[in-house]
Amino acid sequence: MIEVDVLTAPGAFAERRSAPATKEILHLCTIAAATAGIDDAHLAVEFVDQRRIAELNARHRDKPVPTDVLSFPIDGAQPLPGLPARELGDVVICPAHTADLREAIVHGVLHLVGFDHETDDGQMLTLQRQLLARAPR
Repeated sequence: MIEVDVLTAPGAFAERRSAPATKEILHLCTIAAATAGIDDAHLAVEFVDQRRIAELNARHRDKPVPTDVLSFPIDGAQPLPGLPARELGDVVICPAHTADLREAIVHGVLHLVGFDHETDDGQMLTLQRQLLARAPR
């Protein structure tokens, strides 16, 4: 089973609509993780404000500007020895810089399970579109 902690920082939704329902977030995370054969794992999805995403983007990517989504994988391609379930990592989303929160969730989880659109000739983004087209709203 995929377990998802959904965290919302104060002010994360000040500029935009509310977060998708927790049930929808879990479903989107589950179908994205399943593309890598992962059905037993834990991850977190956190919604943050523009200041926080810019801080994280500066610290981890040397880009001191807000962005839509960042992913912080933990286990990588293989689970850590001795743990009952994989700890995939964290997906951090800034609603103020995200056109489609559902897309950002799927995009972030695909990164957690090893996909990288910057190096894969378009496979990740194609898969992302396919998953979103099949996911109920």
